[in-house]
Amino acid sequence: MVSKSQIKLITSLQQKKYRDKEELFIAEGPKIISELRASGLKIHSLFSTERYEDLSDRFYEVTANELQKISALKRANTALALFEIPRHKTIPSEGIIVALDAIRDPGNLGTIIRLCDWFGVRQLVCSVDTADCYNPKVVQATMGSIARVEVQYLDLSEYIQNTDLPVFGGVLDGENVYASTLPKNAIVVVGNEGNGISEEIMKQLTHKITIPQFGATQQTESLNVATATAILLSEFNRSTET
Repeated sequence: MVSKSQIKLITSLQQKKYRDKEELFIAEGPKIISELRASGLKIHSLFSTERYEDLSDRFYEVTANELQKISALKRANTALALFEIPRHKTIPSEGIIVALDAIRDPGNLGTIIRLCDWFGVRQLVCSVDTADCYNPKVVQATMGSIARVEVQYLDLSEYIQNTDLPVFGGVLDGENVYASTLPKNAIVVVGNEGNGISEEIMKQLTHKITIPQFGATQQTESLNVATATAILLSEFNRSTET
């Protein structure tokens, strides 16, 4: 059974200010919950229609109706868990680091986190106006990858200004990424869904790269930001392997 205080806590975590205050986030579905636990994230409490014997005092068996009341999904899964937000370490100075400049859509952010996991990128840095990675919609879109990619929010301009790494930005009028020499250590910046990389960050790029169009009509204005990120990361990985 879910108590009134638990319902209040869970529903409050739909908002970032309460996630920050409580240092907790929501994950739904046995698969995601299992992946987060296996990756070492600390579980605060779990509510499920099925038993989890190993959690003892942190497990609460609930009915499907009770689960629906606390779920952020239109149709609740069989389990909902609260996890502690991890504390991340210092940002590394090597490898590929993805930097997001004002990515607003939770689905795009979740997909990018999953892409980082797929391509072995362990560090994602975000401008402070990027969507919150612990938004329930983002967590669901990552399919568990949120546990394996470190996400940090910072003053992106200041971070880039103080780095010794080359800074590559995905733009519409840069060097053809397929013809570029790409290093194994770099920051890769992708920008806002509608406006691209901000003017301030654009001035700090050391390399501008673009994904060329091959369509006959050449009328598509741009790629979805998550799709563009997938192509860029694929090229950085291919370049470092050859």
